[in-house]
Amino acid sequence: MPKDVREVLDSIPPFKFLPSNVLDALEFKLHMETYAPGLYIFRQSQESLNTLFLIVRGSAEVVATNDKGDEAVIGYRGVEEFFGETGLTGEQYTASVRAKEELTCILIPGEIIEQLIGKHINFAGYLTEMLVERMRSLYDEVIHDQIFDSTGQLETPLFRKRISDIMSSPVISCTTEDLITDVAGLMEKNNISAVVVTSGDSNPVGLITLANLVHGVLARSVTDYLAITAGQIMSPQVVSIAADSFYADALMAASRNRVKHLVVTSRGRLVGMVTLADLIKTRAAGNLKIIHDIETQQDIDGLAKIGTEIDTLLNALVAEKAPVPEILMILNEFHERLTRKVVQLCELDMVNRGYPVPPVEYCWVNTGSAGRQEQTIRTDQDNFIIFKDHETESADRIREYFLKLALLVNEGLDRCGFVKCPGNVMASNPQWCKSLGEWEQVVEHWVETVAGDPNALRQITIMMDFKPVYGEKKLADTLWKKVIKFYGQSPAISHYLTQDDLGSRVPVSIWGGFLTEKSGPYKDQLSLKTQACVHIVNCTRIFALKNGITETNTFKRIAELRKKGGLKSDEADFVEAAYETLLMFRIRENLKKVNRGEKADNYINPSHLTRQEREILKNAFTAVARLQKLTSSSFTLFWLVK
Repeated sequence: MPKDVREVLDSIPPFKFLPSNVLDALEFKLHMETYAPGLYIFRQSQESLNTLFLIVRGSAEVVATNDKGDEAVIGYRGVEEFFGETGLTGEQYTASVRAKEELTCILIPGEIIEQLIGKHINFAGYLTEMLVERMRSLYDEVIHDQIFDSTGQLETPLFRKRISDIMSSPVISCTTEDLITDVAGLMEKNNISAVVVTSGDSNPVGLITLANLVHGVLARSVTDYLAITAGQIMSPQVVSIAADSFYADALMAASRNRVKHLVVTSRGRLVGMVTLADLIKTRAAGNLKIIHDIETQQDIDGLAKIGTEIDTLLNALVAEKAPVPEILMILNEFHERLTRKVVQLCELDMVNRGYPVPPVEYCWVNTGSAGRQEQTIRTDQDNFIIFKDHETESADRIREYFLKLALLVNEGLDRCGFVKCPGNVMASNPQWCKSLGEWEQVVEHWVETVAGDPNALRQITIMMDFKPVYGEKKLADTLWKKVIKFYGQSPAISHYLTQDDLGSRVPVSIWGGFLTEKSGPYKDQLSLKTQACVHIVNCTRIFALKNGITETNTFKRIAELRKKGGLKSDEADFVEAAYETLLMFRIRENLKKVNRGEKADNYINPSHLTRQEREILKNAFTAVARLQKLTSSSFTLFWLVK
């Protein structure tokens, strides 16, 4: 076995967990194979080779084939990654693998893997986790395609494309000591717009673009440019993204960081680059155009028109089978940008009306589905204001200004499609426009009186999903610290929140049938929002607050609970999968109704689903019921006296 391969085994998990003498023995049992570009290592439905392939050089594509024989690339494997794990069980392969470029692999027989798993705990734990994750991902892809693919075509959806399929590789790079004249030569020779600057250990530390050359040399009339090095004029802002990330991740990274170049890494090593132009070519600039349009609008009327573009984007995301968390991330990024722009324009409007600038720092806060970043189709507003306490000025005087501003903002958001809250949970309501000190007192009062005041319970439920959107974020962060403190001082509050959620159950009968409305406009239907999703939202919120978690997004709350041990890993996985399933059903059904000119009401008729869809929906309801039972056993009164 070549020395460099042994060095690879020494440095990567799970082999690096093995004793040196075990690796010495493996040297005589393993061998390497090299495959030409385009060659299939094995094919879908082929009998297992009972071999695990570890890539030493090159890369491979994972390819799936449908009943018509159409192929689609559904994944990639690069250096120091494995493939062939689904064949270790002796079953047929569920997908094909072919060499994307010349590919060299170490072939590890299945019987050796079994021996290592049996004798070495760390090796077994890592490999088992990897195999389960891969198989779960494959299962998720199959389920997702079967339920939500209305075309029956097998193709690689845009938002599920990996960055490794979009990036430019290899990357042209230089060191911090290289002269810029040499760097400019590299750019001209390779017809590229940027060069990655690396340190001595080959880690990316900066970028040199044409703009750097212009501003760093020409614009300053530098005469000794022949002596200038890359490190002197490079831009130190390097935004990196993993090669196995999705298109949507790159889109949001470019948007949030306002950069045109993303450095692509794999296991900390530079492997490629993605540019804004690459993303635009991959998707006809639609999403990026929306971002630009929002940022450049000068009035509310212009923003109102953009709102309809975001609605159109939702249709595109669903059609492209983007995963639910990706859909939520993208849409809520746009919704928050839209909200921030409305607030900015309303601040200018206040000045034009003769009012001064805001008298103190403040924070515009979203709550409800917007605060959880789970809003897809635009719904009613839920928002409030936190303003800074003033040493001499009374809160009432300061509040006068912010109520006027909030009235303009709520009106502006309404014109942009976010209708006013029927319950008046809006910043223009004095009850939802308070100083930080006032909010702290109100929350403390709610917590203390929750046992005998149903209104306090309702207010807590509404507020505890709040997220800062515009202004001084530290005000919201400070309030969250107080919320967690007050919550921790009152063990009974978890009980009352749990009892409130247990007031209704999932709509499944003891015989396994769906419990639908018996009469009225929703006859034979059930609400995915109020009869299913709300229970996951409520229960994860209870667990999150109890564990001091200030994340508001339900998926992020579940992830944090898994990390902190607030939920066992298998329980968290079950709830997460159920919530994604329920949300996708909601999105799909709501879009159908909106496209027919009807109201998005979150209702679904189970009889209109296929047998498989009904079964998956029941499984999701089972997860909800199990979560309610777990919450009950954890937070009802008998728990309080333990």
